[in-house]
Amino acid sequence: MTLIGEIALFLAATVVAVPLFRFFQLSAVLAYLASGMLIGPWGLGLVTRVENILQFAEFGVVLLLFVIGLELQPSRLVAMRRVVFGLGSAQVVFTTLALAGCGLAFGLPPVSALIAGFGLSLSSTPLVLQLLGEREELNTTHGRAAFGILLFQDIAVLPVLAILPLIAGGGASMSWRGVALGIGAIVAVIVAGRFIVRPLLKIVAQTRIPEVFTAAALLVVIATALLVHAAGLSMALGAFLAGVLLADSEYRHELEADLEPFKGLLLGLLFIAVGMSVNLGLMMSAPLKLLAITAGLMTMKALVVYGIGRVVRAARGRARSVAMVMLAGGEFAFVLFSIARTQGLLSQAISETLVLAVTLSMLLSPILLIVDDKWLKPWFSRGEARPFDRIESENHRVVIAGFGRVGQIVARILRAKGVPFTALEVSQAQVDFVRRFGNRIFYGDASRPELLRSANLEQAEVLILAVDDVEASVKIADFVSRTYPKVKVFARVRNRQHAFRLMDFNVRYLIRDTFLSSLDMAERVLEALGSTKSQARQAVTTFRAYDERMLKQQYALKDDQEKLLASAREAAHQLEQLFEADAANEAKAK
Repeated sequence: MTLIGEIALFLAATVVAVPLFRFFQLSAVLAYLASGMLIGPWGLGLVTRVENILQFAEFGVVLLLFVIGLELQPSRLVAMRRVVFGLGSAQVVFTTLALAGCGLAFGLPPVSALIAGFGLSLSSTPLVLQLLGEREELNTTHGRAAFGILLFQDIAVLPVLAILPLIAGGGASMSWRGVALGIGAIVAVIVAGRFIVRPLLKIVAQTRIPEVFTAAALLVVIATALLVHAAGLSMALGAFLAGVLLADSEYRHELEADLEPFKGLLLGLLFIAVGMSVNLGLMMSAPLKLLAITAGLMTMKALVVYGIGRVVRAARGRARSVAMVMLAGGEFAFVLFSIARTQGLLSQAISETLVLAVTLSMLLSPILLIVDDKWLKPWFSRGEARPFDRIESENHRVVIAGFGRVGQIVARILRAKGVPFTALEVSQAQVDFVRRFGNRIFYGDASRPELLRSANLEQAEVLILAVDDVEASVKIADFVSRTYPKVKVFARVRNRQHAFRLMDFNVRYLIRDTFLSSLDMAERVLEALGSTKSQARQAVTTFRAYDERMLKQQYALKDDQEKLLASAREAAHQLEQLFEADAANEAKAK
C-alpha cells in the first residue's frame, strides 16, 4: 500500500477512535492507542510504515508546544519558576537516581543505567496534557504542577542530548559547535519574534482573510521549528519558544483558535502511531519481564512524585493526583534511547526493551486513570469530593465569583439593598459554612466557562471577581472579556502585577487587596499625629488619586522591568513634591 493509502487508513482510525471514546466512555487517548494497535503491523497489518507516519504525526507535538507557549506569558513563567525548577528538577533527579539504581542492581553499566534512568524519568507532554484537558484539570493546582514538571523535563532533555556524543567520545569540538549553533538559533528566534513576526502578523491581519492568517500561523510554527531543528535542537523547543514570544501579542487568541484543529488531529495521529509501534512479538516472547519492567517504572515514578509532593506539604489528594497523571513514559525517551544505541551507550536489546516498556506505560496510563477515578479516588477521599451544584435558571443582575471575605461583604450590602445575585464558590468547606447562616450560594469552580454560562452571566450587568486564586481570576477575566464584553467586571486584585494582567483583558474596575483599608489606617494615623481631619483626608485623597493615575501609566511599562523601576522611583519623588507643595499652600493660607 502506498504512503497516501496508509495515511488514509490513519485518518480513518482517527474517525473511528472518537466514536469509540464517546460510546464506551473511554479516554480518547486510550481509544487512539487501541486503534493504532489494531491497524498496525502487529494487529491487522494494514499499516506498516510506522516510522514515516510517526514523523508526520509528531508535528502535533510541535503545534501543542506552540499553543502551550502562547498560553504561557513570561510573567506566568516567572510566577511558575518554583514549580518548574523546584518540583521539576526534584522529579527528574530523584526518579533518574532511583531507576538508575534499579538498572545497576540488574547488571547495567553505570553510564547505561544513568541514561536509562533519565529516559524513563521523562513523561509524555502531549499524553499528560491531553488527559488533563479531557478531565478539565489543566488549570487545577495539580494540573499546573504537572505542567511545570513536564516543562522542566522538556528543557532538561536538551543538554542531555548535547552531551551524549561527548560521553561516547564522539568529538568534543563538534558538540561544542552544536551548542553554539543551538544558542544562535534561539537568539535568532527571539529577535525574529520581536522584530519580524509581530509586524508580519499585523500586515496579514489587515487583509481580513482568515485563510491567510491561518497560513501565516502555520508558517510561523514550521519556520521556527525547522530553524531550531537545523541547529541540532528539538523542533518542539523552537515552537514553544515562538509561542512564548507571541504570548503577549494581540494575536494570541486568534493564533490559538486557528491552530487548535490541526493540533488536535495531529496529536490523535501521534497516539495512533504510538499504538502501532507496540512490538507485540517481543512482548509475547517475554511478557512477564516486560510487564515487570513497566510496572516497576510506573510504580517508581508514582512514589517519587507523591513523595516530593508530600515533602513540599501538598495535600495528599493533590500529591496523588500529580503522581497518577505522571505515570507514563515519554516520547523523548524514544529519541534518547535511539541516539544512545547509535553511540554505543545502550545495547540494541536493552534499547528495544525500554522503548516497549515506555510504550506500554503510555498505553496503561489512561486505563489506570479510569480505575483511579472509579474505585481508588472515592476510597481515598472517603466521601470528601462531591459534584458541583446545579445552578437554577436565574437572571440576576449580579454574579459573584468567590464568596470569601470580599465576596461576602459585597453580598451583604447587595442583599440589604434588595439586589439579587448569584454566588459561586469553589471551596466545599466555605460553602457549607456560609450556608449554616442561611446564605444562598452554589458550589462550583467559576473558572469553568460552562459554570458561568449556567449562571446566566450573559444576562447579568456586573461580575464581582473576588476569587482568591490569581490564575483563576485571570482565566475568568479572559473568558468574560471575549464572551461577554458588555458585562462590567469589578475585580479583587492582589498586587500591581495581578492588576496589569487583568488590565490586559479590559477590566476597568480594580479594587486592590488591603489598599482601601491601608488608606483608612493612614488617615487615622495622621490624625493621631496632630493633623486635622480635613488635612488627613486631603493627604489620603491626594495619594489615592496619584497612585491610581500611576497604575495606569505603569501598565504601559509592565514588560520592561528597568523602566518600571525607574517609573516607581520617579513616582515616589513626584509624590513628595506634591505633598511639599500642599504644605506650602497651607502655610500661605495661614
